Amino acid sequence: MASSLFSRQLSLSLQKNLWLGAAGKSSSSNTGCRYVSKAAPKTQVEYDYDGPSMKTSVPGPRSKELTKQLGEIQNVAAVNFFCNYEESRGNYLVDVDGNRMLDIYSQISSIPIGYNHPALLKLMANPNNLSAFVNRPALGILPPENFPDKLTESLLSVAPSGMTRVQTMACGSCSNENAYKAMFIWYRNKERGHNTPSDEDLSTCMINKSPGCPDLSILSFMGGFHGRTIGALATTHSKAIHKLDVPSFDWPIAPFPRLQYPLEEFAKENAQEEARCLEEVEDLIIKWRQKGKPVAGIVIEPIQAEGGDNHATPNFFKSLRNIARKHGCAFHVDEVQTGGGSTGKFWAHEHWGMEDPADIVSFSKKLLTGGFYYKAELQAEKGYRIFNTWMGDPSKNLFLVEVLNVIRRERLLEEVTRSGKTLLNGLYELQTQYPGILSRARGQGTFCAIDVCDDETRDKILLKTRDKGVLLGGCGDRSIRFRPTLLFKEYHAHIFLNIFNDVLAQYK
Repeated sequence: MASSLFSRQLSLSLQKNLWLGAAGKSSSSNTGCRYVSKAAPKTQVEYDYDGPSMKTSVPGPRSKELTKQLGEIQNVAAVNFFCNYEESRGNYLVDVDGNRMLDIYSQISSIPIGYNHPALLKLMANPNNLSAFVNRPALGILPPENFPDKLTESLLSVAPSGMTRVQTMACGSCSNENAYKAMFIWYRNKERGHNTPSDEDLSTCMINKSPGCPDLSILSFMGGFHGRTIGALATTHSKAIHKLDVPSFDWPIAPFPRLQYPLEEFAKENAQEEARCLEEVEDLIIKWRQKGKPVAGIVIEPIQAEGGDNHATPNFFKSLRNIARKHGCAFHVDEVQTGGGSTGKFWAHEHWGMEDPADIVSFSKKLLTGGFYYKAELQAEKGYRIFNTWMGDPSKNLFLVEVLNVIRRERLLEEVTRSGKTLLNGLYELQTQYPGILSRARGQGTFCAIDVCDDETRDKILLKTRDKGVLLGGCGDRSIRFRPTLLFKEYHAHIFLNIFNDVLAQYK
């Protein structure tokens, strides 16, 4: 497969020029839209396809057949369609019916440098790496010889400011789950004044009673999403379907600011909204302490993703960080979806401009492995306290090293900033053109979103856009979210905007 990828490069580059030119002519004559560039840019993803190509509606016949087959084995209510990952390239996802779609959802924001990147295929072909893929160790007890070096080369090379330690995990939910445990352990050691539990602590924890199982809490925000495991789910407040019928904890939930757009026109109102939310945070911390359930930590996303792409200003996060310090709470920034470069900076919290932004930063998705960075004082003092069998996967660190090399070599964060500006400006123009349908375009880098007039229309637009060859995702009550790979170029934005305009024109 690797050789066929390289052999396609020249022909795909030529095809891309032809496709863009044809699309530009079509756009001008049919809709008056001039989003598509007249000339292809100089820098292109050479192993990318030339554009979308649709053969059937989605899901097609083969996808429907496979969905029925899988339905005999497990629940398939969330399955969109089946994919041909071998034929997928760069920014394009191919399904089992041969439909080729420009993927601006990228596996729920988890594909960093596209499908079947040559650098990663080359890594797989290197016989020196076979052991890492064949043998998956229990990292907490039997790590491989090169594990410290690989962590230094990969995760620690992009560590957030003030972070020198990292704990790998398998996914976003277990990353947050174990980060919460680290905050609770840290908080209890502070309360004791030492890290040695009493006999009563040891005996009562075995029957789920205090003081061994203390009645501590974590403050989270309405609209937040931190995972679907029990502890993480207690801090998730984005959709009822995630939480329905599952017991949870009595933990405080603060309001997240609901900003008005455009931001420059509502600066005063937005500042008042953020001040209201911050005041509520302090009130909740005090209230839960009085209830005998002190807040050990605060968890928040730099941009609430699943909950609707809700933003707040750097001043809000700086103030929240200070509130955490004031009340002795750990401050946990959940970068599972925002981390990895899609906002134009490697970590979204870098936009806050803080030297000491957090005590814990969790990650997954574009980092290919899960885990959390943490300050030294939050390290558990004994083995098996933050532990599971695998605690990540060393092969993912190999991939991540190569992904980081590509990001640096191709200056992809700069590319994200450029293409994100093109995407967002196009969304601004479309919401002006279709004010009855679109509103509140917003974003950082390519991490963008726009609201649709209602959820039913949003869902129909997503399906119509997919049938025209662009894969998007929804979030919140009525938002469309954009989560392309870091290889998403300006001309990809033009291709999307042209197709999106065609879909929206049907609603005029």
